[in-house]
Amino acid sequence: MNVKFIGVLIVLLITGGMVSVEAQQMETLFNGEVSHGGFGGPVVKFSDVSGDLGVWVGGRGGWIINLDSEHAFSLGGGGYGLVTDHRVPDPAFRDGDTEYYALTGYGGMLIEYTNRSYRMAHFTVTTLIGGGGLMIRERDFSDVDSHYDHYFVFEPGANLEINITSFFRVAAGLGYRMTSGIGTAGFTDSDFSGLNGNLTFKFGRFL
Repeated sequence: MNVKFIGVLIVLLITGGMVSVEAQQMETLFNGEVSHGGFGGPVVKFSDVSGDLGVWVGGRGGWIINLDSEHAFSLGGGGYGLVTDHRVPDPAFRDGDTEYYALTGYGGMLIEYTNRSYRMAHFTVTTLIGGGGLMIRERDFSDVDSHYDHYFVFEPGANLEINITSFFRVAAGLGYRMTSGIGTAGFTDSDFSGLNGNLTFKFGRFL
């Protein structure tokens, strides 16, 4: 067997191996067609606060990472403040005719998963991890008490989202707020923890 024949055989074997490798399609969890977008908008939340209906107003936004046509994740943040009046339970915080109320808000990092964003109606799953602060105020905000609590917040939720236009979406859903660290003026964590309903208006670039 001469040297030239051996050389040709080696070249054929290498070429055949390369063709075989190219014919095999790599298997991956996602198809690799990653695209990016973003959104922001106002949020209204409704929940029980110390036995009464509480309304929270705020907003959230995020960076959208579309892994493929079926799955997308958003990384961002949000913040919300209590806009309804809730009188402190502790009578020691009542000075004659003066009554004090809760002044509180919270915010943090948000992670959201969106399934089949291209469909007019689809679902999302969100998780907020962050913190908040609680102070005491008069009804007209003329006096804010120096008592102050920092608290931890963990708030998972799920939403039904509707595509109104290519750049505007509305989401409604339920979440569960869990707080830790509240103990001012008779308030406890149980006064601010529990189920909440929310309505979100999203404006942005959705792919």
